[in-house]
Amino acid sequence: METRSKETELSWPGFTEPFNAMIQGASRGIGLAITRQLVEDSTIGHVLATCRNPNNASELQSLFEQNPRKLTIIGLDVAHEKNIATAADLAAHLTSQIRLLINCSGILQDGILSPEKKIEDVSSDTLQRYFQVNAFGPLLILKHFKKLLAPKDRVLIGNLSARVGSIGDNHLGGWYGYRASKAAQNMFTRGIAIEFQRKNPDFICVSLHPGTVKTALSEPFRDRINPAQLHRPEDAAMCLLKILSNSKPIDSGEFFAYDGTRIPW
Repeated sequence: METRSKETELSWPGFTEPFNAMIQGASRGIGLAITRQLVEDSTIGHVLATCRNPNNASELQSLFEQNPRKLTIIGLDVAHEKNIATAADLAAHLTSQIRLLINCSGILQDGILSPEKKIEDVSSDTLQRYFQVNAFGPLLILKHFKKLLAPKDRVLIGNLSARVGSIGDNHLGGWYGYRASKAAQNMFTRGIAIEFQRKNPDFICVSLHPGTVKTALSEPFRDRINPAQLHRPEDAAMCLLKILSNSKPIDSGEFFAYDGTRIPW
């Protein structure tokens, strides 16, 4: 494994000793890139990585084989609350308090889903799928993994969102299900930030827009994007981790782009 250069090392203000992290949706794309960087980070004591099908996550399994003492993988499907609850109970036996949690899972299209171009394309089934993964999933993660979060110390939560989930920044229309589910996710992020800070003033929960990243999610739409605006997963991961590491309590509940700028709700 390559050694991290000093130029790319992260600092974690407010953390005085190695701390534990959890990445939900760690098997590919940005989630896998974030997991790799955290495993290499000497400030991180242990990384809990979750994904829907660990047995099929070859790159994540390879990372585990290289770092069996620092990385733990468990199965978790954000579309099923019972599965989330079971995963949280298992995690409680495998790791101690978590102080960094990043929700990376999201869905834009698959064999059934495809972003709607007009209202005639909208259906209740596809809307439910978008909301189940993109909005309900991260919220239910916090519900069931709350017991693993440090109750008083500095805690950082990052929910991967998307600029198209901004109501104020919507000038093109379309993509009803994806846009609305991400907007709902942003509202959930704000609600979590308010509730959790009442008991822990050092609790920070933010929505994060990673930009357009070279992943399977963006692949069908890359022909209309300037190549200069496409980011490698590794670069996007580092940008998002820097935002989280430098976040202050006053930032909790806000929506940030990968370059640190605030995005309107």
